Amino acid sequence: MTRAIAMMIGAMGCFVLNDALVKHVSQSMPSAQLIFLRGLMASALVLLVAHRLGALRQVGAVLHPRVALRGAVDACATVMYLLSLFRLPIANATAINLAAPLFMTVFAVLFMGERAGMARWSAVVLGFAGVLCVVQPSGEGFNAWSLLCLLGTLFHAARDLMTRRIDPAIPSIIITLATALAVTVLAGGLTLLSGWQAFAPVDLALLGVAAAFLASGYFLLVQCMRTGEVSLTAPFRYTAVLFAMLLGYAVWNEVPSGWAWLGIALLVGSGLYMLHSERGRTRAAALDAQPE
Repeated sequence: MTRAIAMMIGAMGCFVLNDALVKHVSQSMPSAQLIFLRGLMASALVLLVAHRLGALRQVGAVLHPRVALRGAVDACATVMYLLSLFRLPIANATAINLAAPLFMTVFAVLFMGERAGMARWSAVVLGFAGVLCVVQPSGEGFNAWSLLCLLGTLFHAARDLMTRRIDPAIPSIIITLATALAVTVLAGGLTLLSGWQAFAPVDLALLGVAAAFLASGYFLLVQCMRTGEVSLTAPFRYTAVLFAMLLGYAVWNEVPSGWAWLGIALLVGSGLYMLHSERGRTRAAALDAQPE
């Protein structure tokens, strides 16, 4: 289980580094074109890794209904998140995206028949309050891009639950490949609509580095969701807030507002509270299962 936690923290670090790089490049390149180019490079990297792992024998699994649907949902989530990231402080966008574990709890109850006690629902309410503090959906804080980011988070939550429904015989790298290809195809279609713009070689190099971080994050997250317990690993997503705040301050001199700080604290606190309650419930179940 320690390995699954390490994979979650590593995935979050990779995703935030990727976000920082593409946010920087977005200042000089159209959004759809940027996502398309990064997707091409990420797909090539994942293909190479799949070849080295001998997984290409099962490459046809990218068309498996559950794998393909997961890839399509992830592609929509990625595009919505990145479009909002380019126009929001990186710490704010990351904090909104961290509401995914809370939405996963709601989806698991509504669509997967799981039961949630008072602790889980309390964590959901606290987390939702945190999201509202970050998004600030009224007054001067209102920003439609924050709402788009929140919609992308809903899709991310659905994606992660779908991952656990995929046949374990399908290699994680193939699921990663399906996601990378889906993002590339969607961004390619958007690029046809928005047009192509010349770019500097340095931008392409930065996107190459971003693609490497993205592919690594995809793989680590898929592995984590398939091998670790959701209730145990999900709260470690909040390490992304620390990475994002440090990069936001170091690169763009971004400092979250007072409301954003409160929202981040509520999000992190709700995740830790959920983790604590889940551990207590697991210990209680283990004691009940022991013979007298």
